[in-house]
Amino acid sequence: MAPSDDVKLLGAAPSAYVNRVQIALNLKHVDYEFLEETFGSKSELLLKSNPVHKKIPVMIHGGKPICESLIIVQYIDEVWTNGLGILPSDPYEQAMARFWAAYVDDKQVMEGMMLLEDAFAKCGKGKDFFGGDTIGYLDIALGSFLGWLRASEKMANIKLLDETKTPGLFGWAQRFSSNAAVKDVIPETEKLVELVKMMAA
Repeated sequence: MAPSDDVKLLGAAPSAYVNRVQIALNLKHVDYEFLEETFGSKSELLLKSNPVHKKIPVMIHGGKPICESLIIVQYIDEVWTNGLGILPSDPYEQAMARFWAAYVDDKQVMEGMMLLEDAFAKCGKGKDFFGGDTIGYLDIALGSFLGWLRASEKMANIKLLDETKTPGLFGWAQRFSSNAAVKDVIPETEKLVELVKMMAA
């Protein structure tokens, strides 16, 4: 097992991509130092650690930077093998989790809630999460956007997660948000709404 006392996370609290890494680290009970990046500026450490994309999140483990949120989540799962796995052990289920995570990252979430409802039924197999009984890779990929999804609902006065249209996702979102590894990570809706208003001003 890798030492958990040499982990740093470069990020900004409102970022769903940074939240993914925080959730994965929390699930694996890994202590880390959070180094807050300021929106609109990039620290020397960030530029040095991610010279290609120059963006957050970046996790530094043992002095070595790892970039891109889903790659970092996979790394965490492979390095800290304590507890339950984040990625499914079955190769097919792993491929499906990666497929749907890529779908989420292609910004098709808003238009594809019904498809994700169907994916939840298939991947979750009647259990609480996409990953089964516990939070998994796809749960983290989609769940990290719940704060922003709820902020979008509030600002546009629409319902994307609907008890009648997407009952599986609606229940999943409640369970995911209340999990100990998640509840202090996902930003509050009101704070995100205020951030959007401030950035638009």
